[in-house]
Amino acid sequence: MMADGNGTGHDDSASAPVFEDSLDYVTVMVGEQRLGLPIGRVQDVFMASRITPVPLAPPQIVGLLNLRGRIVTAIGMRERLGRAAAMADGAEAGGERVAVGIEHGGESFALIVDSVGEVARLDRKSFEPVPIHLDRDWARLALGIHRLDGSLLVVLDIDAVLDIDLPTAA
Repeated sequence: MMADGNGTGHDDSASAPVFEDSLDYVTVMVGEQRLGLPIGRVQDVFMASRITPVPLAPPQIVGLLNLRGRIVTAIGMRERLGRAAAMADGAEAGGERVAVGIEHGGESFALIVDSVGEVARLDRKSFEPVPIHLDRDWARLALGIHRLDGSLLVVLDIDAVLDIDLPTAA
């Protein structure tokens, strides 16, 4: 038994959770793939409705929306990841879509995903670099992976996701 510094004769750190050894993610689904967004980058999760298309915008930018008085750029994660665009039920008719709010460079963005899961706390030791066989479009946007029960959690690099080549005016 070790002294804990306050004279009680036991070490409280053995039973206390050690959060420095974990990584926390908001999990989302795009198609059949589970993705992890570092929780420190996520501002909120909301239902996006009334997305206004932007003429001549790249396909990844599905439009603009008003979120509590702020203009937010909506980025379609299916398009950003090079997957076929598929609308959730009701989204094609102007219905609501699931969005994850992100702040970057003083601007607000909404990542449009198929669904939002839970917050996952994973051991830092299970984090692996991006596998060489991961799709190139995905590898450019990933920080690494966690192997879960029979699946991969691809951890997204938010800065890379938001680095979209915009056409410049001539």
